[in-house]
Amino acid sequence: MVLALLVSGVVVALVVVGLFVFGLRRRLIQRSGGTFDCSLRWSADGEGRSDSSGKGWVYGVARYNGDRVEWFRVFSYAFRPRQLLERDAIEVLERRTPKGEEELALLSDAVVLACLHHGTRLELAMSEDALTGFLAWLEAAPPGRRVNVA
Repeated sequence: MVLALLVSGVVVALVVVGLFVFGLRRRLIQRSGGTFDCSLRWSADGEGRSDSSGKGWVYGVARYNGDRVEWFRVFSYAFRPRQLLERDAIEVLERRTPKGEEELALLSDAVVLACLHHGTRLELAMSEDALTGFLAWLEAAPPGRRVNVA
């Protein structure tokens, strides 16, 4: 009986510590500012077709860092970004609302932005306010840089 209580207490303590580290990680990522909630999906087919199945979306947090956007998975303990998106390599293809099962996989106010990054199709889903900031950041490239905003 005592052993069961001890094991249960250790399990509860580990869960609490794990949740604390998730929260601490997110606070440290957001500390420098310029962050926004952003789901990301890499295109599997590569042919430019949008998939409304809702599969492949990963919830994350993006952070502006100079000429790059650093993208972090929410459900991860890693302090390094999972993806780096360079401003001059992003080409916006289309903007749309979530379709089909995507509405269930994404946040309720999300707008989907289909892009090419170094020739690889990806989709970003973010709020309308975050999208406005993202597009302004893309267009604010220094003179002489290639900007590809549709």
